Order: sequence, then C-alpha cells, then structure tokens
Amino acid sequence: MTPRRTATAPRLYVLTPEVGKPGAAALAGDLAKALPGLDIAAVLLRLPDTDERTMINLIKSIAPVVQGAGAALLVDRHPEIVARAGADGAHLAGPEALVAALPRLKPNHIGGAGGLHSRHDAMLCAEAGADYVMFGEPDGAGQRPPFEAVIDRVTWWAEVFEIPCVAYAAELDEVEPLAAAGADFVAVGAAVFDDPRGFQVAAADAAARLAITEPAA
Repeated sequence: MTPRRTATAPRLYVLTPEVGKPGAAALAGDLAKALPGLDIAAVLLRLPDTDERTMINLIKSIAPVVQGAGAALLVDRHPEIVARAGADGAHLAGPEALVAALPRLKPNHIGGAGGLHSRHDAMLCAEAGADYVMFGEPDGAGQRPPFEAVIDRVTWWAEVFEIPCVAYAAELDEVEPLAAAGADFVAVGAAVFDDPRGFQVAAADAAARLAITEPAA
C-alpha cells in the first residue's frame, strides 16, 4: 500500500468478519474466488481473542490466498504475531497502540492506524510513521461517525497529507462519495460480506464503483 496522490482511481480494502477456525476455510474459499479478478489492495483479517498459536495458524490458512492474488494481508491488532504468521502488517486502533507496535513492524511490515477520534489523533499517527490512516470504521460496539463527518475528514486529509487515507464504506452507496472525496483506498466489510448476492458479486460491485469514480484533482 503506497501513497497515491495522482489522478488514478482508488483501490479496494476488504475488512473480513471476525473469523475463527470453523469459518476460516469458507473465508479462504470466498477470497480465492473473488480476489484474482479484482483490484483489491489489502485484506484486513479480524480474529477472535484466543491463543497465539491458533491465531497464527488461522493467518497462515488465509495468507497464501490473499498474497497470491497480489493483495496485502493485514491483521487486526496483534502486531506481535505478524512476522511469525507471514502477514504483511497490522492495523492498530489509536495513536498509542500504533506507536507501541511500530518497533515490531518496521521496516518490513505495514503499520496502519484506525480508531481515530479526532484530527489530532490522525496527525499523531502520521507523525509516528503510520503507513495509512483509516476514517469511519465501526468501533467495538458497531458504532461509527456520521457519514458527513467521514466525508469531511477524508476531504481534509486528502488536501493536506501525503500518507494514504482509507475510508470505510458502511454500504455500497457510500463507495463513490468516499472515493470522490479523495480517499486512496475505500474499505468495505459488512457491505460485501452480508450482501445477499454473495461476497464475490458484492465485492465486484464495489470495485466497479471505484473504477468509474472521477478522481479528486
């Protein structure tokens, strides 16, 4: 995931549901069908809290599918197991978690920052060395900022900063406005995994919406 401040379409970033051992094979199958035909930059794997060995094995069961399609596999939290599991990086919630994780991740792995409650939080992460910041993702209770606030934050970031911005779309109709606001990547989670058409069709729909977006000047 490298900086994009040129007139190109943003790319897709996929957030998986929380997946344990029973669901890992099904998730790997869905990704194997969808990823090769889509321009997906990264997949963020969300895992239940369990022992390290179980989490490492889960990551190893997904990583070849994601990386084989040319996407980065990121782990939600748990920077301590990224290297051992063969993942490409970790996504951390807030400046403190990011700062604590970066020594484990740099220089070979991605350190992304989400859970940002203010512009100040985002700037702290940028100064600390985040590879990207994410705006608009749900918190642990499933709550997220108003969509207008997410658009405002993305627009501000795109105008001022070079570090890439990931914007979370809670539904497919949000994909194009977020891209038009200047997001480098648009993240989708429940919008594609809960779609009654199935993940592959929904992810292709999201990617198509990005492909026709007029990039920010």
